[in-house]
Amino acid sequence: MAETIKKNPLSFQLDPSDFLPASDEEKESLVVMRDSVGFWKDGMRRLRKNKIAMVSLAVILVFAVFAYIVPVFYPYSYREQIKYSENLAPFEYSEKEQARIDAGEDVFPHVCGTDRSGRDYAARLMMGTRISLSVGLVASLLVLLIGATYGAVSAFLGGWVDIIMMRITDILYTLPDVLLIILLATALKEPLANLAEQPGFQWMKTLGPNLISIFIVFALLYWVSMARIVRSQVLTLKESEYVTAARALGASNGRIIKKHLITNCLGTLIVTTTLQIPSSIFTESYMSFLGLGVAAPVPSLGSLATDAVKGMNTYPHLLILPAVIISVIILAFNLFGDGLRDAFDPKLKS
Repeated sequence: MAETIKKNPLSFQLDPSDFLPASDEEKESLVVMRDSVGFWKDGMRRLRKNKIAMVSLAVILVFAVFAYIVPVFYPYSYREQIKYSENLAPFEYSEKEQARIDAGEDVFPHVCGTDRSGRDYAARLMMGTRISLSVGLVASLLVLLIGATYGAVSAFLGGWVDIIMMRITDILYTLPDVLLIILLATALKEPLANLAEQPGFQWMKTLGPNLISIFIVFALLYWVSMARIVRSQVLTLKESEYVTAARALGASNGRIIKKHLITNCLGTLIVTTTLQIPSSIFTESYMSFLGLGVAAPVPSLGSLATDAVKGMNTYPHLLILPAVIISVIILAFNLFGDGLRDAFDPKLKS
């Protein structure tokens, strides 16, 4: 019926043909379907599209292999002092090593040369990178555990408890970290030396009081920013319907915080922790540069740079190599953290 009705071109009446049932082809053209994806799958898909973040992740993995896997197969140790091989340039052999080569013996080259004590510099760079990465990862985990717990409890309880806990964080902001590290290193030197003599605590000799004091300062001070970020997230989440339902079902406060609030902050926690790692690495590096890092002969990238400053005019590669590694690692973690932020928590994007 509607097909036989024709509209007068000069009339303001509706066109009857606009009300005809849609054909199958028209219906299919209007259907827009895509696979249902979860939070993590959707975030990983966005992350993979970020080329800068993926290149940064590849760089981080390369340095992880360089620090943790290559030393297992590398023929030189970071402690080994090779006589008559002091201050060699990259891929240079000493006279004694050259004589061994002339005799038909295979001698692995010093890829990055040697330092003034005759120790292979590539092996020391590997160990220094391992120490710096390990400090960054452990310190960031401490910050995550303390800051997330503190911020979630403060926001969930609210009221005067929240006010007191936040005023404590304001006080901690004012404490100078370098001064605390110096004071703690001085105060802990003798007790840690005595404890390191006990069975099972010999590993403390490797770290030394300076590095342990750095970990303590991270646990005391550096979680404040994490606590504030988690608090702001939990203040919003605790008013959600699923939290009200959990309360109605009799769930304890601890279970609500752990199972419902912290779990729904995972995206923010991952991003903030990743961005905390380069900050921790930089802190350890400049502390080691000032002589407040790991105990000799264990190197870190900062202590390697300190030792190289004295001979930077004669052997500049000894300073350039650790400086470049520190810069590239920190840049890679920052770019990867930005990529994670854009992928998993776009609301944090500035």
